[in-house]
Amino acid sequence: MGCVIDVRRSIDRYRGGEPGTGVETFHAFSFGPHYDPDNLRFGAVLACNEERLAPGAGFDEHPHSHTEIVTWVVEGELTHRDTTGHESVVRPGDVQHLSAAGGVRHVERNDAGAPLVFIQMWLSPLAPGGDPSYEVVRGIADSTPYAVPAAGALLHVRRLAPGERTAIPDAPCAYVHVVRGEVHVDGETLTPGDAARIMTAEGLEAVAGGEGEAELLVWEMTG
Repeated sequence: MGCVIDVRRSIDRYRGGEPGTGVETFHAFSFGPHYDPDNLRFGAVLACNEERLAPGAGFDEHPHSHTEIVTWVVEGELTHRDTTGHESVVRPGDVQHLSAAGGVRHVERNDAGAPLVFIQMWLSPLAPGGDPSYEVVRGIADSTPYAVPAAGALLHVRRLAPGERTAIPDAPCAYVHVVRGEVHVDGETLTPGDAARIMTAEGLEAVAGGEGEAELLVWEMTG
Protein backbone atom coordinates (compact mmCIF):
# COMPACT_ATOMS: atom_id res chain seq x y z
CA MET A 1 0.00 0.00 0.00
CA GLY A 2 1.32 3.46 -0.93
CA CYS A 3 1.24 6.62 1.12
CA VAL A 4 -2.23 7.65 2.32
CA ILE A 5 -2.88 11.17 3.65
CA ASP A 6 -6.01 12.07 5.61
CA VAL A 7 -6.27 15.84 6.18
CA ARG A 8 -8.36 17.01 9.14
CA ARG A 9 -9.31 20.68 9.32
CA SER A 10 -9.21 22.94 12.35
CA ILE A 11 -12.85 23.92 11.89
CA ASP A 12 -13.96 20.28 12.24
CA ARG A 13 -12.45 19.78 15.69
CA TYR A 14 -14.82 19.18 18.62
CA ARG A 15 -15.23 22.21 20.89
CA GLY A 16 -15.09 21.65 24.63
CA GLY A 17 -14.01 23.20 27.89
CA GLU A 18 -16.03 25.72 29.90
CA PRO A 19 -15.71 29.17 28.31
CA GLY A 20 -17.47 30.71 31.31
CA THR A 21 -14.56 29.64 33.51
CA GLY A 22 -11.90 30.75 31.03
CA VAL A 23 -11.26 27.30 29.51
CA GLU A 24 -11.72 26.66 25.79
CA THR A 25 -10.68 23.40 24.14
CA PHE A 26 -10.49 22.10 20.57
CA HIS A 27 -10.33 18.29 20.28
CA ALA A 28 -8.91 16.61 17.17
CA PHE A 29 -10.08 13.14 18.32
CA SER A 30 -13.11 11.64 20.01
CA PHE A 31 -13.03 12.98 23.55
CA GLY A 32 -15.35 12.89 26.55
CA PRO A 33 -18.93 13.71 25.50
CA HIS A 34 -17.77 14.18 21.90
CA TYR A 35 -17.76 10.47 21.11
CA ASP A 36 -16.94 9.47 17.53
CA PRO A 37 -16.27 5.75 17.03
CA ASP A 38 -14.57 6.51 13.69
CA ASN A 39 -12.11 8.97 15.25
CA LEU A 40 -10.73 7.28 18.35
CA ARG A 41 -7.00 7.35 17.57
CA PHE A 42 -4.32 7.43 14.91
CA GLY A 43 -1.34 5.21 15.52
CA ALA A 44 -0.39 5.82 19.14
CA VAL A 45 -2.08 9.25 19.26
CA LEU A 46 -5.28 9.23 21.32
CA ALA A 47 -5.79 12.98 21.69
CA CYS A 48 -4.50 16.24 20.31
CA ASN A 49 -6.14 19.05 22.27
CA GLU A 50 -5.61 22.76 21.82
CA GLU A 51 -6.22 24.34 25.21
CA ARG A 52 -6.83 28.05 25.74
CA LEU A 53 -6.79 29.23 29.37
CA ALA A 54 -7.54 32.74 30.52
CA PRO A 55 -5.40 34.16 33.35
CA GLY A 56 -6.29 32.37 36.58
CA ALA A 57 -8.10 29.52 34.80
CA GLY A 58 -7.11 25.89 34.72
CA PHE A 59 -7.85 22.26 35.46
CA ASP A 60 -8.10 21.24 39.11
CA GLU A 61 -6.45 18.04 40.30
CA HIS A 62 -7.59 15.11 38.16
CA PRO A 63 -6.35 11.56 37.47
CA HIS A 64 -4.66 9.89 34.51
CA SER A 65 -3.41 6.35 33.96
CA HIS A 66 -1.85 4.30 31.15
CA THR A 67 -1.26 7.42 29.04
CA GLU A 68 1.83 9.27 27.81
CA ILE A 69 0.97 13.00 27.95
CA VAL A 70 3.13 15.40 25.95
CA THR A 71 2.53 19.17 26.08
CA TRP A 72 3.77 21.99 23.84
CA VAL A 73 3.14 25.57 24.95
CA VAL A 74 2.30 27.94 22.10
CA GLU A 75 2.09 31.14 24.15
CA GLY A 76 1.99 32.03 27.82
CA GLU A 77 3.08 29.93 30.81
CA LEU A 78 1.65 26.63 32.03
CA THR A 79 1.93 25.74 35.72
CA HIS A 80 2.02 21.99 36.40
CA ARG A 81 1.82 20.17 39.74
CA ASP A 82 1.38 16.44 40.28
CA THR A 83 1.08 13.90 43.08
CA THR A 84 4.63 12.63 42.56
CA GLY A 85 5.89 16.00 43.85
CA HIS A 86 6.81 17.69 40.59
CA GLU A 87 6.01 21.36 40.03
CA SER A 88 7.08 23.26 36.91
CA VAL A 89 6.33 26.30 34.79
CA VAL A 90 6.39 25.33 31.11
CA ARG A 91 7.01 27.98 28.45
CA PRO A 92 7.11 28.16 24.64
CA GLY A 93 9.92 26.00 23.28
CA ASP A 94 9.71 23.50 26.16
CA VAL A 95 8.43 19.94 25.85
CA GLN A 96 6.65 18.55 28.92
CA HIS A 97 6.14 14.80 29.28
CA LEU A 98 4.05 13.19 32.00
CA SER A 99 4.01 9.41 31.88
CA ALA A 100 0.88 8.52 33.84
CA ALA A 101 1.76 4.81 33.93
CA GLY A 102 -0.17 3.04 36.71
CA GLY A 103 -1.76 6.29 37.88
CA VAL A 104 -1.05 9.89 38.78
CA ARG A 105 -3.04 13.04 39.53
CA HIS A 106 -2.07 16.53 38.38
CA VAL A 107 -3.10 20.18 38.20
CA GLU A 108 -2.69 22.42 35.15
CA ARG A 109 -3.20 26.17 35.49
CA ASN A 110 -2.55 29.56 33.99
CA ASP A 111 -1.15 31.42 36.98
CA ALA A 112 0.32 34.19 34.82
CA GLY A 113 -1.31 37.46 33.83
CA ALA A 114 -1.54 36.72 30.10
CA PRO A 115 -3.55 34.19 28.04
CA LEU A 116 -2.16 30.67 27.76
CA VAL A 117 -2.37 28.42 24.69
CA PHE A 118 -0.94 24.91 24.62
CA ILE A 119 -1.20 21.73 22.58
CA GLN A 120 -1.56 18.56 24.61
CA MET A 121 -1.16 15.16 22.99
CA TRP A 122 -2.02 11.84 24.60
CA LEU A 123 -0.36 8.65 23.41
CA SER A 124 -1.17 5.05 24.20
CA PRO A 125 1.70 3.13 25.82
CA LEU A 126 2.87 -0.17 24.36
CA ALA A 127 2.34 -1.80 27.76
CA PRO A 128 0.19 -0.72 30.74
CA GLY A 129 1.29 -0.16 34.32
CA GLY A 130 4.60 0.97 35.77
CA ASP A 131 5.56 3.99 37.83
CA PRO A 132 4.68 7.53 36.72
CA SER A 133 7.48 9.85 35.61
CA TYR A 134 7.83 13.48 34.60
CA GLU A 135 10.29 15.69 32.75
CA VAL A 136 10.55 19.03 30.98
CA VAL A 137 13.05 19.59 28.17
CA ARG A 138 13.82 23.30 27.97
CA GLY A 139 14.18 24.96 24.58
CA ILE A 140 14.14 21.86 22.44
CA ALA A 141 15.98 22.23 19.12
CA ASP A 142 14.44 21.46 15.75
CA SER A 143 17.20 18.94 15.05
CA THR A 144 16.61 16.92 18.22
CA PRO A 145 13.51 14.70 18.22
CA TYR A 146 11.93 13.95 21.57
CA ALA A 147 11.58 10.22 22.15
CA VAL A 148 8.61 8.62 23.89
CA PRO A 149 9.79 4.99 23.81
CA ALA A 150 6.90 3.83 25.99
CA ALA A 151 4.60 4.64 23.04
CA GLY A 152 7.02 3.77 20.22
CA ALA A 153 7.00 7.39 19.06
CA LEU A 154 9.27 10.36 18.31
CA LEU A 155 8.15 13.99 18.38
CA HIS A 156 9.79 16.30 15.83
CA VAL A 157 9.39 20.07 16.27
CA ARG A 158 9.82 22.02 13.05
CA ARG A 159 10.03 25.82 12.65
CA LEU A 160 10.25 26.92 9.02
CA ALA A 161 10.86 30.28 7.35
CA PRO A 162 8.74 31.02 4.25
CA GLY A 163 9.77 28.71 1.43
CA GLU A 164 11.81 26.47 3.73
CA ARG A 165 11.14 22.76 3.57
CA THR A 166 11.63 19.79 5.87
CA ALA A 167 11.32 16.05 5.41
CA ILE A 168 8.47 14.20 7.04
CA PRO A 169 10.00 11.07 8.57
CA ASP A 170 9.52 7.87 6.61
CA ALA A 171 7.40 5.81 9.00
CA PRO A 172 4.39 3.49 9.14
CA CYS A 173 2.45 6.38 10.74
CA ALA A 174 3.13 10.11 10.86
CA TYR A 175 0.88 12.72 12.45
CA VAL A 176 1.47 16.35 11.45
CA HIS A 177 -0.17 19.17 13.45
CA VAL A 178 0.26 22.79 12.34
CA VAL A 179 0.73 25.15 15.27
CA ARG A 180 1.21 28.39 13.35
CA GLY A 181 1.73 29.59 9.79
CA GLU A 182 0.97 27.84 6.51
CA VAL A 183 2.38 24.47 5.43
CA HIS A 184 2.07 22.56 2.15
CA VAL A 185 2.18 18.75 2.22
CA ASP A 186 1.72 16.71 -0.96
CA GLY A 187 -0.46 19.37 -2.60
CA GLU A 188 -2.52 20.09 0.53
CA THR A 189 -2.38 23.46 2.27
CA LEU A 190 -2.52 23.26 6.06
CA THR A 191 -3.11 26.22 8.37
CA PRO A 192 -3.14 26.51 12.20
CA GLY A 193 -5.11 23.71 13.85
CA ASP A 194 -5.10 21.54 10.70
CA ALA A 195 -3.52 18.09 10.80
CA ALA A 196 -2.44 15.40 8.37
CA ARG A 197 -2.65 11.73 9.31
CA ILE A 198 -0.21 9.88 7.07
CA MET A 199 -0.01 6.12 6.59
CA THR A 200 3.16 4.66 5.06
CA ALA A 201 4.90 8.03 4.90
CA GLU A 202 7.74 7.94 2.38
CA GLY A 203 9.55 10.73 0.59
CA LEU A 204 7.22 13.50 1.79
CA GLU A 205 8.17 17.07 2.59
CA ALA A 206 6.46 19.94 4.36
CA VAL A 207 7.03 23.37 2.82
CA ALA A 208 6.26 26.64 4.59
CA GLY A 209 4.04 29.03 2.67
CA GLY A 210 2.72 32.50 3.41
CA GLU A 211 4.85 35.30 4.82
CA GLY A 212 5.48 34.31 8.43
CA GLU A 213 7.26 31.46 10.17
CA ALA A 214 5.52 28.10 10.24
CA GLU A 215 5.63 25.79 13.25
CA LEU A 216 4.55 22.17 13.18
CA LEU A 217 4.62 19.14 15.43
CA VAL A 218 5.30 15.81 13.74
CA TRP A 219 4.84 12.45 15.42
CA GLU A 220 6.84 9.59 13.91
CA MET A 221 5.30 6.27 15.00
CA THR A 222 6.04 2.62 14.50
CA GLY A 223 2.37 1.84 13.88
